[in-house]
Amino acid sequence: MENSKKNTNSHSTETSEKDNQDDRYVSVQDYTGEGYMPRNGEETDKIAKEHKGEIAEAVQKFFIDTYKTEVKVHNVVGSQDAATVFVESVGEPHFYTYAVVPINKQKNEVKLDNIFTQEGQVENAIKSGLYYQLFKEEFSRLDSYFKELQNQGKVVGRTIESLENVGGFGYMTQYYFISPIKDEALDTLYTKYIENPNIDIAQMKEIFEKSTFSPENLIISIQLYMSEKDTQPSKEIFEQVCKDLESLQNLPQGSYSVTLNDNRIDSVTAIGIKDNSLELVYPNYLLRE
Repeated sequence: MENSKKNTNSHSTETSEKDNQDDRYVSVQDYTGEGYMPRNGEETDKIAKEHKGEIAEAVQKFFIDTYKTEVKVHNVVGSQDAATVFVESVGEPHFYTYAVVPINKQKNEVKLDNIFTQEGQVENAIKSGLYYQLFKEEFSRLDSYFKELQNQGKVVGRTIESLENVGGFGYMTQYYFISPIKDEALDTLYTKYIENPNIDIAQMKEIFEKSTFSPENLIISIQLYMSEKDTQPSKEIFEQVCKDLESLQNLPQGSYSVTLNDNRIDSVTAIGIKDNSLELVYPNYLLRE
């Protein structure tokens, strides 16, 4: 995540940069991922779009061969000398992630034989989906809580389209995503899944229960937005959410972080966190054991 605010000695330049930055923000309810663009991705984006069909086919084969998992491709965008390909798993474990396809700009060529993923990114995405499968009932309580909160008109989450097109953070809902840190139980579960992608839930539970799981090693990152435009994040709502997450019964184990943003999200970076956001984050996670 990058902060595009830069100090400058020129008042006119500072004003211009602020205006350009403000133009990038849209209401989170309207954001589908349109406008997302990694740094220096403009030129490769054109090449990526021209070859989208063959990129999608190659990436789907790559995930079958490497991770024994079927995926569908939602979006292809240019990045530094490459295309970033956002995918969603088909069925369970459910997760969003991405792959990278190198591009030779001089030759207008996509290197389909050199597809790769960021270290640990897909592995952690799969682990997060497996963890959700194991504790689906507990996560349903968390989901119900946030849906009720949104029904009250207090907060909203992101659109499903934005998760599909520019998500890529493992198991994700409109309100949160799951991020595993290295953990023996989750590592073992992942290994067994790769060995047998058809492993059933009973087998997974048996494997997980025999391992040592530490809730500190799984982050549940909650990202909420104010429902109304032009409103600052509410301290009252933020504190109530934190209090509720402490007291609600039978929630999934893990380390919870909570962020309440205003209604705007940066359309270029897909980031809603700003200087006015209210946060409960590392090292002050809310630990549920």
